[in-house]
Amino acid sequence: MTRLAVVVFPGSNCEHDVVEGLARVGIESRLVWHGESSLGDVDGVVLPGGFAHGDYLRPGAIARFSPVMKAVGEAAHDGAPVVGICNGFQVLTEAGLLPGALRRNAGLRFLCRTTRCRVATNRSVLTRACTAGEVLELPINHNEGNFTCDETTLQRLYERDQIVLTYEDNPNGSLADIAGICNEAGNVVGLMPHPERASSELLGSLDGIGLLASLAS
Repeated sequence: MTRLAVVVFPGSNCEHDVVEGLARVGIESRLVWHGESSLGDVDGVVLPGGFAHGDYLRPGAIARFSPVMKAVGEAAHDGAPVVGICNGFQVLTEAGLLPGALRRNAGLRFLCRTTRCRVATNRSVLTRACTAGEVLELPINHNEGNFTCDETTLQRLYERDQIVLTYEDNPNGSLADIAGICNEAGNVVGLMPHPERASSELLGSLDGIGLLASLAS
């Protein structure tokens, strides 16, 4: 059975949602406090949503210095699945594990709604159980989800098939409608939508199941 670490920063608030979502697809997980230096005996790691360290300075800017991030970086380098959801995506960009940055939403308003997202590639660890081109309805819950990067980086993302999800109706002004990206190897993924919040009929949608199940593939 696949076993993942779910990192908890001061201010994380989606860690238990992720644990429950992973359990629905048969993945065991353990919570790992940000002050730990090891992820333990796991196959990969998820950085959940929330407000790590209160999002002081900017989202993810302080969390990148947490002791656990050295182990997260080593896992990424070794090819293990590393996924950052919402605030976790912000942490991965601040840590240099993914390119680009997340800034304030267009309109400068916090967004909490369901969005339609298209799977742009099934090459990543988070989309390999999905079909490229399929459209998923996934919740977003963020204030700084507006992805940005320079033109050279954007061109590289296209050329190397690193755009994982795109918005069908861009809610936050994100460059090129980007909702999620991966590294060149495809094992590190960051996305703003919350697949764990679309993993049960009780939550109103099962559209996140394929993304979570990809981590067990």
